[in-house]
Amino acid sequence: MADDAAAPAGELSKPASEPAEPVADSVDADAESAAEFLDEAEDDGEDYPELEAEASAPRMAHIQLASIVGLVVVLALGGLVGWLSFRAYQSHQLDTQRKVFLQVGRQGALNLTTIDYQHVDDDVKRILDSATGKFYDEFQQRSQPFTEVVKQVKSKSVGTVTEAGLESESKDEAQVLVAVAVNTTVEGQPEQQPRAWRMRILVQKVGEDTKVSNVEFVP
Repeated sequence: MADDAAAPAGELSKPASEPAEPVADSVDADAESAAEFLDEAEDDGEDYPELEAEASAPRMAHIQLASIVGLVVVLALGGLVGWLSFRAYQSHQLDTQRKVFLQVGRQGALNLTTIDYQHVDDDVKRILDSATGKFYDEFQQRSQPFTEVVKQVKSKSVGTVTEAGLESESKDEAQVLVAVAVNTTVEGQPEQQPRAWRMRILVQKVGEDTKVSNVEFVP
């Protein structure tokens, strides 16, 4: 009790040494604190999902923009291909129509200049079958006396187209200028020299057919 006697009045002497806290308990406390910190960090991430949304928003915007641009390009290319196809179809149709007009004009000139007295009725029928409008009416009226003259003189004529071209055209008709060389023979007479004729032939669409509607002989 000597230590107690030596201490100032009213104070008790401290023990010479206090027992230290166990090390294991301190480590466990630190580990628990770290786990709680991690849990809180994860909870904080869950509490702010808008941060992840804001991070992904620019990428989604780029994807949507690329999709829109791609769609516009596809539509533009589709429209261009359609327009080019339509123009090609129109060009083909016009080219085909010009060829028909030209062919009908050429054939009309040949029909008029190729007449044989031995089958003149068939020749006249062929001319009428390929005619329309004013020309059909006029030739039909003259066909009978024309047939009689051809049979009477026993003439043969053969036409050969030397040149032909479209002089003008519209949607449903065209003027065809045709140059023809005609060889004519009459029974009992000397052979004649070929004669050169030029015709301006108007051809016209009649339904699905194209026919001769007028003929003019030009110098």
